Amino acid sequence: MKKIVVLISGSGTNLQRIIDCIQNGEITDAQISLVVADRECYGLQRAKDAGIPNRMIKRGSSFSENLEKLIPENTDLIVLAGFLSILSDRFCEKYQGKIINIHPALLPKFGGFGMWGMNVHQAVLEAGEKESGATVHYVTSGIDEGEIILQGKVHVDESDTVETLAAKVHQVEYEIFPKAIIKVLGIPL
Repeated sequence: MKKIVVLISGSGTNLQRIIDCIQNGEITDAQISLVVADRECYGLQRAKDAGIPNRMIKRGSSFSENLEKLIPENTDLIVLAGFLSILSDRFCEKYQGKIINIHPALLPKFGGFGMWGMNVHQAVLEAGEKESGATVHYVTSGIDEGEIILQGKVHVDESDTVETLAAKVHQVEYEIFPKAIIKVLGIPL
């Protein structure tokens, strides 16, 4: 059984998608062993409701060090699901190849510092892009610079607003995130 630790900062909709995929058998031979949030958020309630151990660690200079103390030794994968804190270089190096993130754009475009949430969708619209989407990538010490695992695309309509584009991209996230987890863990389809 593969062990997954999920890091969150918000409502936990991608966390819920992973929980659902494990429960319905879409992701087999895996379980979420721990959910960690960097702030009080609804995602912690989702973990509680699913009976998953969970913790909140305050953001700050010692966040990565405190997180490292909580990560079980038998962890196979650390999944950033709407997680907004920056992990230390040391943490990223220690878990290299075992940390993935989902980003609401087609990297390498619209990544890096400040490119999260609605900021990303606003930037995509302002740039006049014809397509956007989501990217699952490995986490490195460079923000949104890790190797791409999987991408999913959506068409950007002239009538799209930040909110409508965000909704379309979120649907793509739901599609590709479980597939990327299965791929990285080497779980047979």
